[in-house]
Amino acid sequence: MKNSASLTVEPIGFVHCAKQLKFEAPHQPDSGSGETNTIVLLPGKQFEFALEDLAGFDRIWLVWWFDKNKTWRPRAMPPRGPAKRRGVFATRSPHRPNPIGLTCVPLISVDGLTLTVGALDLMDGTPILDIKPYLSTVDAFPESSLGWVGEVEELIAASPRFEIQISPLAAQQLEWLRANWNIEFAETAFAKLAIDPMPHRTRRILRIEDRYRIACGPWRMYYRVVSQTVVIDEIQKGYSDESLVLPGHEKIIDREAQIEFAKTNFSGTV
Repeated sequence: MKNSASLTVEPIGFVHCAKQLKFEAPHQPDSGSGETNTIVLLPGKQFEFALEDLAGFDRIWLVWWFDKNKTWRPRAMPPRGPAKRRGVFATRSPHRPNPIGLTCVPLISVDGLTLTVGALDLMDGTPILDIKPYLSTVDAFPESSLGWVGEVEELIAASPRFEIQISPLAAQQLEWLRANWNIEFAETAFAKLAIDPMPHRTRRILRIEDRYRIACGPWRMYYRVVSQTVVIDEIQKGYSDESLVLPGHEKIIDREAQIEFAKTNFSGTV
């Protein structure tokens, strides 16, 4: 049998959810979030028949495509634990030879070509390649070794978490973004910083002079680390005033909010 030089796959549907940025998508689904999302399959493909009998399962596997990634790396740096590269096949890095993802999600309902599901680690518009039922009798191996991941989880569990302290200025800026533009990224950033606020490439944390900066999609959060406390100093936009008004940049995420943010005089009092 000859090895095929290439394979052709086509999406069977797409994810519809609130996550527009990679920063907003967790590394694993947050089962405690209570969120609901939908997957809409394509019409005219007889998928309504393919979905028959699926509603009786509590969970399903989603096979999907990392459509935002164009390259892969043989060794990846996981976002948790020491800044150490691992063989990509020993990680769940999105940068893979074939950018295929696998996620297990709660199935809430099936209505025609629309599946309502629970928490996802996917972005809006992610192509779905296949759907399979989760079978606890054959898909679960709770006693299996977690390899290097188990070592990292033990290290994280043993390490004290950092307390998050928000300055009046940062609090005012975050409330302005939430109230005026429904932009919320602080909790995601706080969860990352509470575990480890130190510079890390995959967490997009950099040290800048005497403080640190974490990139939160198109926004930037500046902070200091004092003992076991992360002090959030301020929020800044991620794009310059010039880039926000250049022709062709209308598609920048939160562009209008960033323009208005630059015009707002934040007093630093709440």
